[in-house]
Amino acid sequence: MILMTARDQPEPGVAGVPGDRAEPCACGREERRLRADAARNRDAIVAVARDVFAEHGLEAPLEAIAARAGVGIATLYRRFPTREKLVAAALVEKVAEYAEAARQAQAAADPWDGFAGFVERICELQAGDRGLSDLLSMTLSADERVEELRRTANDLLITVIDRAKTAGALREDFVGEDLVLLLIATAAVMHVTRADAPEAWRRFAALALDSFSSRAAPPRPDLALPDPPSTAQMTRAMIRLAGERGCGERA
Repeated sequence: MILMTARDQPEPGVAGVPGDRAEPCACGREERRLRADAARNRDAIVAVARDVFAEHGLEAPLEAIAARAGVGIATLYRRFPTREKLVAAALVEKVAEYAEAARQAQAAADPWDGFAGFVERICELQAGDRGLSDLLSMTLSADERVEELRRTANDLLITVIDRAKTAGALREDFVGEDLVLLLIATAAVMHVTRADAPEAWRRFAALALDSFSSRAAPPRPDLALPDPPSTAQMTRAMIRLAGERGCGERA
């Protein structure tokens, strides 16, 4: 080691030695700024994707999401390399609502009220969010958070279904897959009638609940059917669907 005398010490302000007074490097500030920009871009993409998926479903163009978020498509793909990852980030809170509905159903004092309340709640969630409606009819294996919430909800639903059967309110041959069928069918009903008869799904869900109830259970006044859509509403919905399928004029 070579020691320096006081005479050998460099003048203050010379960069590169201990005790210098040169301006600090701006690299740290630049890196923090880039990280903040990246976080803002990500948040903007997720917020826009949540709205676009809710309105148009999970097939919505990612280019449209990027444009509305004010970023380039390359930036979107840097944050979310696959559509699946963007879907998971945008809808994880909605899936959490689905799981919470299952918790509330399990906690209901009346087993049938718990089961029926869950069915009505998930149909409401579907009606308000086309993206969630799509997601509840499929798996998203690439995202553990979403699938863990789904597993939690499914585990709770086993208890909800068993309680309703034990109480004699739910038919014995009902299985969990029947709920998946209902979700798929309700999504189709909502797609066709959303613009012309937006409340039609409520009657369809009530009809499903009536078919799920045990024939041995006493009649329940709360199973009264909501009003049906009018003939004019259904006619418009059918014409609209024909247009979408290229079999008529678009509405």
